[in-house]
Formats: sequence, C-alpha cells, structure tokens
Amino acid sequence: MPNSTTYDTDFYLWTQQQAALLRQGLSAELDTAHLIDEIEDMGANSRRALESYLRNVMLHLLKWRYQPERRGTSWKLSIRDGRHQLAKRVKDSPSLQPKIPDMITGEYPLAREYAAAETDLPLPTFPEVCSFTVEQIMDPEYWPD
Repeated sequence: MPNSTTYDTDFYLWTQQQAALLRQGLSAELDTAHLIDEIEDMGANSRRALESYLRNVMLHLLKWRYQPERRGTSWKLSIRDGRHQLAKRVKDSPSLQPKIPDMITGEYPLAREYAAAETDLPLPTFPEVCSFTVEQIMDPEYWPD
C-alpha cells in the first residue's frame, strides 16, 4: 500500500499510485477518502470552468453591444473562443447543460461589473438582468447590435 502521506507530499506520484491500484483491481488498498475528494473536485472544476467561460462571453457581448465603436478583433476572438470552449465543455459534460441558465444568473452580475469597469461606462448602462438568452450566448452566429 502506498504511503498515504504521498497525497500531501507528491500529488502526481499519488495519482499514479492510485491509477496503478485501480488497474490491478486492488480497491482495498486505495486511498478512498482522498479519491472521493478529488473526484468531487474534478466535477466542481468542470462547473467552474463553464461558469468562467460564460462570464467572459457575457462580458464581451456586453462590450460589443454597448461600445460598438470599440469593436475589434480581440473582442470577436474572445467571444468566439469562449463559445468554442463552452461547446466543448457541454459536449464533455452534457449534464451541465441544464444548469447553464442558473450559471448565467449567478455570473452575470460580475460580467456586468467588469463591462462597466473595462468600458468606463456607468454601471446602470448595462441591464441588471442578463438580456442574452442561453442560445444567444452559445450561438457562434449571434452578434448583438
């Protein structure tokens, strides 16, 4: 059995030891408590990544809509890449798809604050509630007026 402190001292080595034990079918020797924590963390990381990409796409869509004179390649690429990353993550974890509306609700206030800070426009310029639908946020062909 690998030294359980390996988890705290050499995480990579610990992961390799746990994988080897799983491959060998030695489930009794697994560091189950830490494995459970790590699996839960992996799910949380997937969710946080999706939230981060949603926030970034909403931020740039707001800037695109409310500061049209500053539209440029950088914003366009940021929106396109964010949408691509969103699609990849939903494809990899389709169970996150129904959670997107709640994620938008949770992430929009920060996207709105960032948009105000980055554009120097007053915060009330931007709607208090996200005016973009899930479909608009995710659609590679949608560009706000």
